[in-house]
Amino acid sequence: MFTGIVRELGTVTALDRDGDGARIRISADIASELAEGDSVSVAGACLTVAAGADGSFEADAMNQTLGLTTLGELEPGDSVNLEPALRAGHRLGGHLVQGHVDGVATVAATADDGISRRLRIKLPTELARFVAAHGSIAIDGVSLTVTAIADVTAEVALIPETLERTTLGALGEGDRVNVEVDLVARHVERLMQGFGTEREGSD
Repeated sequence: MFTGIVRELGTVTALDRDGDGARIRISADIASELAEGDSVSVAGACLTVAAGADGSFEADAMNQTLGLTTLGELEPGDSVNLEPALRAGHRLGGHLVQGHVDGVATVAATADDGISRRLRIKLPTELARFVAAHGSIAIDGVSLTVTAIADVTAEVALIPETLERTTLGALGEGDRVNVEVDLVARHVERLMQGFGTEREGSD
């Protein structure tokens, strides 16, 4: 579990891809805090640390993850938002984020607004119903509040801290971003669907 509060910008140093998936190597100061088996959010996707040494760590991404996120598009030199898993007793500064990317959205427009910048993204149609004005959304692992919603587009405001400390400040029209909708919204929809006589996972 994560909070959507980015701890550091890491740098991709290698992405070795084959038919079974990909191994991503990232250089970051927080690598010294991570051990094999730890969870870490990379651009909003929860990955498991497979190895680490000399100020970097490696994580594997299976083909499903590569297909549902932008991780497969990474190249050496790219920056990624990083957040280690939330520890019991630590502050929940953003909102509950699982690191389970729901889909990829496209930046529709950006516009400066005083000290902040407005970012409008076009959501996949199947995700738009989970996003509401003043609700929470995670974009590339960053916890944000939705300021406006219209059809399949959502708008957020990026404060100077977010612009400086995350990859969102470098986004432009046409860029693709990982999106995780609010956890509660997904569960509410599931509850409203009701259940049949068969339970998931039963024989």
